[in-house]
Amino acid sequence: MTAPTSDQFRTGYVAIVGEPNVGKSTLLNTLLGTKLSIVTKKPQTTRKSVLGISTTERAQIIFQDTPGVLTPRYLLQEKMVGYVAGALADADLILLMLDVNDPNLERITSTPIGDLTKLRKPVILLLNKMDALKDKKEALPIMEKFLNMEAFAEVIPASGLYAQNTDRLVEVLEKYLPIGQPLYDPEIISEQPERFFVSEFIREKVMELYKQEIPYSVEVNIVQFKERPQPEKLFISAEIIVERDTQKGIIIGNKGEALKRLGQRARTEIEEFLGQGVYLELFVKVRENWRGSASRLRSFGY
Repeated sequence: MTAPTSDQFRTGYVAIVGEPNVGKSTLLNTLLGTKLSIVTKKPQTTRKSVLGISTTERAQIIFQDTPGVLTPRYLLQEKMVGYVAGALADADLILLMLDVNDPNLERITSTPIGDLTKLRKPVILLLNKMDALKDKKEALPIMEKFLNMEAFAEVIPASGLYAQNTDRLVEVLEKYLPIGQPLYDPEIISEQPERFFVSEFIREKVMELYKQEIPYSVEVNIVQFKERPQPEKLFISAEIIVERDTQKGIIIGNKGEALKRLGQRARTEIEEFLGQGVYLELFVKVRENWRGSASRLRSFGY
């Protein structure tokens, strides 16, 4: 795609915000047409902001997928809330997402980052997961309730999972962005490095394969990322960080079978993303209370 030159071309940052599990990452992946943000059924999957760039002939929308809005219980979660606040500060436009099956005014007027209905920027409210409604007409009184608040520039019903009404969403977002030339090459879909996405894909498989507290006690640190000319395999070495020895044993499993299964699934995902064969080496290490340690979190890029 050649760089757009129209004087009416629009460019800007859109912060995607909402509670955990409302479908923010799924929506971003749908809008970009590729998997950029990891997605699981567990809440709090997203920990850092993920930047995704969509460029058309009319506009360049720079999305920031953010962690779910929550009341932090430890330092890692405080950092996650900080990413949300940072995205809101940088954004030209806010895309606030609610589950249409569970809209609750109180939760968006009283959050750890303030009243989301009083942001001094245009706010588009997306009522997501419309596919779960038996009768789409059920959304009408919900939409009317939010429109009567006069806090939102637009209220749009949609399904990020099934790409229902997402074309309309993009049109609305473009309309509210400022006029300006692209900030990124039209071919780029993210500025974050490949090793960031590799670590996220490994963590996604941890979220999928392990239960209870394990997924929330895990961080992934990429130790080596050695690029090699094809057809040679890319070499990646990663550490899976846990907080206790018992967690380490669960991650590894009997005779290492659990860790082997994790590695196989992660490698498949990474190879599809990078378009190249990968040799993936995984180690499990214990770092006690890393979620509450400022120095550990800094070392992991928080």
